[in-house]
Amino acid sequence: MKKFNIRKVLDGLTNVSSSSSASPQPGNRENDTIQENLQSEHFQLCKTVRHGFPYQPSAMAFDAVQKILAIGTQSGALRLFGRAGVECYCQHESGSAVIALQFLINEGALVSALADDSIHLWNLRQKLPAVLHSLKFNRERITFLHLPFQSKWLYVGTERGNIHMVNVESFTLSGYVIMWNKAIELSSKTHPGPVVHISDNPMDEGKLLIGFECGIVVLWDLRTKKADYRYTYDEAIHSVAWHHEGKQFICSHSDGTLTIWNIRVPAKPAQIITPHGKHPKDGKKPEPCKPILKVEYKTTRAGDPFMVLSGGLSYDTVGRRACLTVMHGKSTAVLEMDYPIVDFLTLCETPYPNDFQEPYAVVILLEKDLVVIDLAQIGYPIFENPYPLTLHESPVTCCEYFADCPAELIPALYSVGSRQKRQGYSKKEWPISGGNWGQGTQSYPEIIITGHADGSIKFWDASAIMLQVLYKLKTAKVFEKARNKEDKPSTDIVDEDPFAIQILTWCPESRMLCVAGVSAHVIIYRFSKQEVTTEVVQLLEVRMPYELNDVDSPEAAGEQTPAVSTPGATSSPQSALPPAQTHPSTSSNSSDGPRDNVPCLKVRCSPLKQSPGYQVDLVVQLLWVSGEPPQQITSLALNSAYGLVVFGNFNGLAVVDYFQKTLLMNVGVQELYGLADPFQRQPRSPRKARQPSGGVCDVNDGSNASEDRCKSPTSGSCSPCNSDEETKHQKFIDKMKQKSRRFSKTVANDLAKMSRKLVTVPDQKHETVAEHIHRRRSLQPKKRVCGVRSAAQVSRNRAGSSIVRTPSAPDLHAKDSSFSRSRSSSVTSLERESREIISSFHFSETLSRKGEAMPGPSLWVGTSQGSMLVLPLTVPASSELRMQQAPAVSFGGVVTRLKGGILSMATLDSAGAPLHPPYELWYDPNLPDEREEKDRWKRRRPASPPSGSQEGAPDTHYVVLCSEKQAEVIVLPAQTSAFKHNITEASFVLRADVVQMNTGCCIACFCANGHIMALSLPSLRPLLDVNYLPLTDMRIARTFCFSNLGQALYLTSPTEIQRLTYSQETCDNLQEMLCELFTPVETPEAPNRGFFKGLFGGGAQSLDREDLFGETAAGKASRSLAQHIPGPGGMEGMKGAASGIVGDLARTRMALDERGQKLGELDERTAAMMASADSFSKHAHDMMLKYKDKKWYQL
Repeated sequence: MKKFNIRKVLDGLTNVSSSSSASPQPGNRENDTIQENLQSEHFQLCKTVRHGFPYQPSAMAFDAVQKILAIGTQSGALRLFGRAGVECYCQHESGSAVIALQFLINEGALVSALADDSIHLWNLRQKLPAVLHSLKFNRERITFLHLPFQSKWLYVGTERGNIHMVNVESFTLSGYVIMWNKAIELSSKTHPGPVVHISDNPMDEGKLLIGFECGIVVLWDLRTKKADYRYTYDEAIHSVAWHHEGKQFICSHSDGTLTIWNIRVPAKPAQIITPHGKHPKDGKKPEPCKPILKVEYKTTRAGDPFMVLSGGLSYDTVGRRACLTVMHGKSTAVLEMDYPIVDFLTLCETPYPNDFQEPYAVVILLEKDLVVIDLAQIGYPIFENPYPLTLHESPVTCCEYFADCPAELIPALYSVGSRQKRQGYSKKEWPISGGNWGQGTQSYPEIIITGHADGSIKFWDASAIMLQVLYKLKTAKVFEKARNKEDKPSTDIVDEDPFAIQILTWCPESRMLCVAGVSAHVIIYRFSKQEVTTEVVQLLEVRMPYELNDVDSPEAAGEQTPAVSTPGATSSPQSALPPAQTHPSTSSNSSDGPRDNVPCLKVRCSPLKQSPGYQVDLVVQLLWVSGEPPQQITSLALNSAYGLVVFGNFNGLAVVDYFQKTLLMNVGVQELYGLADPFQRQPRSPRKARQPSGGVCDVNDGSNASEDRCKSPTSGSCSPCNSDEETKHQKFIDKMKQKSRRFSKTVANDLAKMSRKLVTVPDQKHETVAEHIHRRRSLQPKKRVCGVRSAAQVSRNRAGSSIVRTPSAPDLHAKDSSFSRSRSSSVTSLERESREIISSFHFSETLSRKGEAMPGPSLWVGTSQGSMLVLPLTVPASSELRMQQAPAVSFGGVVTRLKGGILSMATLDSAGAPLHPPYELWYDPNLPDEREEKDRWKRRRPASPPSGSQEGAPDTHYVVLCSEKQAEVIVLPAQTSAFKHNITEASFVLRADVVQMNTGCCIACFCANGHIMALSLPSLRPLLDVNYLPLTDMRIARTFCFSNLGQALYLTSPTEIQRLTYSQETCDNLQEMLCELFTPVETPEAPNRGFFKGLFGGGAQSLDREDLFGETAAGKASRSLAQHIPGPGGMEGMKGAASGIVGDLARTRMALDERGQKLGELDERTAAMMASADSFSKHAHDMMLKYKDKKWYQL
């Protein structure tokens, strides 16, 4: 009898209970032979660079010597720009808005003032700028900063009207303070308001000009500590500017006027100008205008001075866009801007304020753009902006990232994109030209593709942590333009942006592009270097009327019984489709009946001129069905070797052959299961005839139940729910309530938004059962139809003529695509649970059937209920045969099921290496016949990277699945589970991709709780788990994507892309890859005073501010006024900040190795010294014994 061993039982229970690691499944010992090279030390997460326009800018500064521009934002961010490709991002810890910026000219430092009344000194001499010092004011609000050129004393104006002096070297306050009551004395009976301007006289540094908001300007003598002159005007002041000679200054006021003052005549202005005011003939005062927010006064040696101002327009100009006015001599130019002006700066040849300024450009910071105007050319043309600031030209709706692309792609895209550039730019070079590029070794090509709300798609070169636009494609050109408001596209799916890009897929090798829009349309593009004119756009209309509760009445069903495809049987156009039928069009868009068999958008009927680049090959549109708009597309995939495009939505999936422009399959989700459907699908009440807005815009809809907010956007319950049993309803509701309590309110609201964002749930209208039955019986049975037609044919057919339609796959009952939203939020949650959606696709050439000996083409389908199904494909072998015969699609059944919706799938060969799907080599479809036919066969042969096996059938393949909750590796062709791992319990995965690293492949996941994870393949060992970024915005969930070689990105704001890396190698090389902001440049020589000015003292007078503001002369400031905070970028921490945490870790690791080596050497030296000491002691003892008894004279 076998002896019972309790210890083995306990060990087994311990192994089973450990859920933190992946568990290999029994019977798969062959997996142990796969060697995995990726280890946890190969992964490190860090941000790399941020691209795009600074979101919500608030302040700007320019270093006239280093040629560096700094922009601060309302979120406390700093963006620094130099020459093309030189960008830097840093962030204040407090996150308060930046209200002022001041460069230490040519010193490699920047001072920033925040809305929380703190000022910070940034060190720009290192690649990652860091704060050296901070000063937090406790009792006064900061309103203005001024730092004179080549001075170490910073003037700080406050809301109380006082001015404090700060030493920028030690960041300590001086005891010298200019109090507001001493500055104005009896010139005003009330408080003058905040300080809005501070500047020193260009010719006398001891004279300080102070502007108060109420309209008082004071010329303060720093030496005598009193006011020399006071200038009073009735209107509030917004800005002040000096003439370079220091004898005049100009003020801009709230009534749209400019006042010019002589410093020695304070009684009245020397001149009053109203640039945009109407001057009455009777000599009366001009009508008031809008405030002039800022004015700058710049002089030239050879001509009239420049006055540059923003605002001041007449109140009559209602609705006019923001303008910048340039006044030069007698000419006045008004330059309209696309967005409101935040700030502007005039760039001059010299940094010295007491010399002729010689302005050459104006930098204008707008709310959503950065514009630089050339003042030296007639007409003031703008410079061509080299920065990737047009990312938000239209809101970004989707994003894809491709690292290690084919090398020829970027030159090809650039060659066609260079023809799209606008003309009329300034011929001069970009004036912001400071900094140097990084010297990184990362050289593989990277491409980012962004889809936008206006239907445009942009290709970006993202190599070497830079970003440059390559090519722009406008998908809206395929559709008819609205000539008036009545003709404006109304899709009834979204209220705005009917052309918005929802999903895109791209094959870099074949250059095929496929995009899906929110109006339930799919467009397939081919890349060509030749310009063509397409007479008719190929159009394929698909009707997908699948819904469980839409069962036709017996009378309707008896009239015509359609053929039903049986799971497991082959479905092809030849075998499954009935012959073409001719019947009148059922399209209806009139008020007499519901809309039916019409698409959401009209494809253009006129010839389409297509420039070199991406040219439309086929347009697929989903049709209205019985007054119901088509469901939005939720998943999309393309394979260029098979010539197939597959897309899915709430109703089912459709497979399109874009070679022959036919529809191969059009089935509902439940039909994929056949008789083995694991779910109990309950009928639901019909919905309204109009769907609410959805898609790309976040909707704050409070109708979602709290039970639904804790669920992922696509996942459903793994266990079926019977709507007839109230006890099961109640148990399920209680369970969902318990789950919802695990999340905070904020995360719950965000997830609710996500559910409404990623999965558009239509609004419903309630009706009785009798009304529902009567409505369904009143509908005539309709066939699902599709056909390839030109846009002109579509237009003629809809006018009332009969059309010939090619039916698609057999109709399985005309079914509605609706489900109800109950008055009870709990019932709504239950209905969403039972709704299954196609969530992902994957084309592969692998062992898709059990017992298969040779790999074959197949399509893997993932659903929101966690099911993974396989559809084997039969594709003709030769190119000529493929153009004559369409592929056949058959049903393979369910392979496995996981918790949560399936997000991504991939296949591995027997060695664990990625088994990429086959692809077609790119060829130009518009080449001349003699050049095309010569190598058509060679170019059209599907190519695929070699797998790990040699000739003959591989013994095993692996399919990798990742859902919102779990990851699994399945052995093929046995279809048994090898490894399974629970990724998360309390949250869910938003994005998962199988990515290739330098030494292997892994699964990269981004969870809703902010964690970024990496799992090894095929064993699913956790390699990385970092709490990086909590999901606070739907934008992040929509745009986060991983790429090969440890790269990732997401849209961190509506205008900015944040790139990051999870590769240790990239983190180690990041310092070399980053750009340098500070470069050694000699400061220009001071202007020559001239012989007579030097003789008679007419030149600029300097001031030793240390004698006035130093502790010896002015004493110490009050400790309660401000608090000094040492920054992490101080001298002690500069090395760490310069190299970053990753460099520190690398140096620490090397130091530990060196320390261990040195300790070993030290041990050897210690042992040698001990032996030497013992020998010396022995010799000394022998010597002592030898001479112990001898007298001194015997020695």
